[in-house]
Amino acid sequence: MAGSHRSPRPFARTANAPPSRARDATAPFVRASLGATGDPPYRVRGARPGAFTMEQLSTANTRFAVDLFRTLTENNPTGNIFISPLSISSALAMIFLGARGTTAAQVSKIFYFDTVEEIHSRFQSLNADINKHGAPYILKLANRLYGEKTYDFLPEFLASTQKMYGAELASVDFQHASEDARKVINKWVKEQTEGKIPELLAAGVVDNMTKLVLVNAIYFKGNWQEKFMKKATTNATFRLNKKDTKTVKMMYQKNKFPYGYITDLKCRVLELPYQGKELSMVILLPDDIEDESTGLRKIEEQLTSEKLREWTKPESLALIEVNVHLPRFKLEESYNLNSHLARLGVEDLFTSKADLSGMSGARDIFISKIVHRSFVEVNEEGTEAAGATAGIAAFCMLMPEENFTVDHPFIFFIRHNPSTNILFLGRLSSP
Repeated sequence: MAGSHRSPRPFARTANAPPSRARDATAPFVRASLGATGDPPYRVRGARPGAFTMEQLSTANTRFAVDLFRTLTENNPTGNIFISPLSISSALAMIFLGARGTTAAQVSKIFYFDTVEEIHSRFQSLNADINKHGAPYILKLANRLYGEKTYDFLPEFLASTQKMYGAELASVDFQHASEDARKVINKWVKEQTEGKIPELLAAGVVDNMTKLVLVNAIYFKGNWQEKFMKKATTNATFRLNKKDTKTVKMMYQKNKFPYGYITDLKCRVLELPYQGKELSMVILLPDDIEDESTGLRKIEEQLTSEKLREWTKPESLALIEVNVHLPRFKLEESYNLNSHLARLGVEDLFTSKADLSGMSGARDIFISKIVHRSFVEVNEEGTEAAGATAGIAAFCMLMPEENFTVDHPFIFFIRHNPSTNILFLGRLSSP
């Protein structure tokens, strides 16, 4: 399903817009969403100084990330998958700012916002942490609202999205110049993602019925803490399944990395830190291809947010010498998230049943499309990604050196270590 993914991006339309039009709309790239908050109208309270913890938000975001990943794997059992779950959650949190009633309840449940105290304040703090200056990597999460210039949005909604998510409202003329508005939106997304997502919205995605487009873009570029030497990269065989192979550029290095092993799944875990060690790529690699597809079926069937955190937490990994063979790869995936979110339980948001009265004071808009588009490139220097995210001594002694040869399909994610939020999550079946 590599060609059917995109960064989330929602389009709000008037409720009397033909449902078929809403369903047929297509949009590309990054992530875009509308904002909404639970029932209490815009009560945005700040987190208590000194008592703030990101654990609740991280847990909620990880639970949603795994839920969505499993839904995508069911729909696409063997192909590549790549998403930015944090980008999607952040975008939907803005929709949640303006949602009311059943619509708010569905979004809150599926994204686990109901398990997080002061959800919007926590996102505000996370955004500040992610976008901090002076880091040895580039990581930015950007939000913007594009509203029909003749449509009245509640000042409280606009103030809250600006305060909590840094999302300013740009007035555009969807009614008379929707194509120009589309180009303006795409230009902003392209700038925010350093050109990696040049066209979030395909032609025809917005039209004269569009009232609001909420865009969320995430961009990451980081160098490895321990770089791969280009002269060590060679041609190698990557096994797609038990029968098929392809030739890839295989990078190599030998160094000390956090490493673990999941015995019951016969799966290796490797953490590759980026410079500064605030971000890491974590790879889950089965020992071999044991099923008739990618070899990942057992892991995907057993994957839960709790297990993922347990398998990959620092206490579960030992710092040992590892011979790492990792293919260069580049992924670009786009998704229409409507059907996937509906399967998880977000149903009213995409129909005239939607209650987004926290945005406009009326019940005349709904989300016609949430598209998510994301991009990642991994090479000897490090990783570029966009989406529009201590050892055990005894264990070290038992296993002084390991081989970690990534020559068959694997699951990987990029984690923001201070908050343990998953910025990007993917399955690489074919480099």
